[in-house]
Amino acid sequence: MARPPQQLPGPIERTYNAKAMPAPKGPKSPIEGTPLGVCFNDVVKEAGLAVKTIYGGERKNKYLLETTGCGLAFYDYDNDGWLDVFLVNGWRLEGFPAGQEPRCHLFKNNRDGTFTDVTKGSGLDQRTGWGQACCVGDYNNDGHDDLFVTYYGQNALYRNNGNGTFTDVTKEAGLLQSGPKTRWNTGCTFVDYDKDGHLDLFVANYVDFDLKTAPPPEAGPCTYKGLLVACGPPGLRGGKNILYHNNGNGTFTDVSERAGIWNTAGTYGLSVAASDLDNDGWPDIYVANDSSTATLYQNQKDGTFKDIAIEAGAALSPEGKPQAGMGVSIGDYNRDGNLDVVKTNFAGDTDSLYTNLGDGSFEDRTYPSGLGVNTRLLGWGVGFFDMDNDGWLDILMSNGHVYPEVDLSKADLKYAEHKYLYRNLQNGRFEEVTAQGGPGIMENAPARGCAFGDYDNDGDIDVAVNCVNAIPQLLRCDSTLNRKWIKIKLVGVKSNRTGIGTRVTVVAQVKPNPAKPLVQIDELRSGGSYFSQNDLRMHFGLDQAEKVDSVELRWLSGQVDHFQSLEPNKLYVLQEGGKILSAEPLTPAKKA
Repeated sequence: MARPPQQLPGPIERTYNAKAMPAPKGPKSPIEGTPLGVCFNDVVKEAGLAVKTIYGGERKNKYLLETTGCGLAFYDYDNDGWLDVFLVNGWRLEGFPAGQEPRCHLFKNNRDGTFTDVTKGSGLDQRTGWGQACCVGDYNNDGHDDLFVTYYGQNALYRNNGNGTFTDVTKEAGLLQSGPKTRWNTGCTFVDYDKDGHLDLFVANYVDFDLKTAPPPEAGPCTYKGLLVACGPPGLRGGKNILYHNNGNGTFTDVSERAGIWNTAGTYGLSVAASDLDNDGWPDIYVANDSSTATLYQNQKDGTFKDIAIEAGAALSPEGKPQAGMGVSIGDYNRDGNLDVVKTNFAGDTDSLYTNLGDGSFEDRTYPSGLGVNTRLLGWGVGFFDMDNDGWLDILMSNGHVYPEVDLSKADLKYAEHKYLYRNLQNGRFEEVTAQGGPGIMENAPARGCAFGDYDNDGDIDVAVNCVNAIPQLLRCDSTLNRKWIKIKLVGVKSNRTGIGTRVTVVAQVKPNPAKPLVQIDELRSGGSYFSQNDLRMHFGLDQAEKVDSVELRWLSGQVDHFQSLEPNKLYVLQEGGKILSAEPLTPAKKA
């Protein structure tokens, strides 16, 4: 039955009270204030990726649907050792003439710093619509990583055929949506939640939304800074997240309700990241919710989940208020062996840093860490990543306002915004180094999704950004530091073939303090940031370490593998069971 029009408790305006705080004081880190040694340059035009992403109205949005934008993927679809790029595309309310519809784009890496659009004939050129997120994983364990794309409407599962083409298997996989209601699917992740060796699929949902009954701005009226803007999500009914169980035969079953996915305090789900956040060996799922408490689905090890975000301390602001969460990333920023959470939020609020205490609980360290210095810009894609290969995770946030109308306001606001870049000071704090990050960081863009990966195989991490009604950005990291690194690609046997969910520990001795080894952990994840997919090759900076003393792999099957005395500056392909399939140095691409 069609839901009646929403009764809006207007006027509605998003308001936040967080204030920017000065950088925390304490013993100064020896690296604070020193030159970065890295510079991010936007080379999207030289690289051949300058295709415009279409999403909603360009100067004014009538409905909330026009605001969320799209993600993208750094995705080696042809398994040639070079990252390709997949760009999700969108739609407009008025539609398009036949033959002029915007479609998602697949770009093949030419290994010379440039890309070629290979969308036509790939099998990815058949669908159009309000594209949202993408995530990657080998759902059928055939050795070829597959692609899932979410939409407002019907999602799409593309089976990778291993020959450069894809087949839309959504119907045969049992992923067609039933019922009259149109789902607003958002972030996604492949996750083997029951550890049976087959990747399951989690899909967040934003709002129960029907264009026929959706309220226009004047219905509330819905305002922001005195401007009429798209209504919601406050006042609209939140969507219900979905969990699909992989049956092991190429099909999925919706187990959302019986798995406890619908029993959450928060709603309005956007981005998703999955990792073992309580160190019990079972993957949990974190969801950034807009205008609501975040959700942390703790895996109960019996096929069900329990939302523990509020009691765990990972749901609210430092003031105990719900926030408008957009993007999420997971990583061990303080190298204590526990995976932490960073989340981007709406303008006028701080972003969030939740430090994992190791017992299934978190402490909000937004202000003590230095992330509370900014409240002005509106965050979307986000990533923990080691930009300078010193073995400590830094943070990049892509920003852009949600309302294009702000360009017409008297307030000092712009739709296109620059990035935030934070350097890890190795003492629990971050230093904002946005202004030193290079022109790619400071360039204003209406950013949404961003993905992290080494597209030119030169040993440092680059960033790709999808934008709204604009061309994307390709932020090449140019480093003068000459620090070492190691990359690890996983091949599961009993576990899922992609190795998603595997916990990797890397130990290396770094002079001049060999008594204090460089110990890093991470897990391989599908999806994350904002609606995006990062490089599936895991990357660890090693500073000046001459070798990697040990690498430990804890697979979801329970298998534990150890590797000793590995040379740095190589990509290692490691198979479950302790086998090194290859160990090769990478040949960098020529700069575009």
